[in-house]
Amino acid sequence: MAMDSTTRTELEAAAFRRLLEHLRTRTDVQNIDLMNLAGFCRNCLSNWLKDAADEKGTPMTKDDSREAVYGMPYEEWKAKYQREASPAQMEAMKKSHPGH
Repeated sequence: MAMDSTTRTELEAAAFRRLLEHLRTRTDVQNIDLMNLAGFCRNCLSNWLKDAADEKGTPMTKDDSREAVYGMPYEEWKAKYQREASPAQMEAMKKSHPGH
């Protein structure tokens, strides 16, 4: 399917915003679960967003990028929603991401 670059960028941005909204509503899904199943998490998305800003020369701090992904300051999200990882989650993380 052929499309111009502006349309493609707009569609990709819309899909990204929808992914963020989905992750914001699924606070029951922990980052470790995302890492174990998909190989990335909310923090990865925020890092990728900051990397893109850095490549464009757009000022963005790590805290800014995390707030853009989480929809609130990261520390607030952690206090509200993050649970201690279970032994099973930690074991799965060791298997799927050796060295972490």
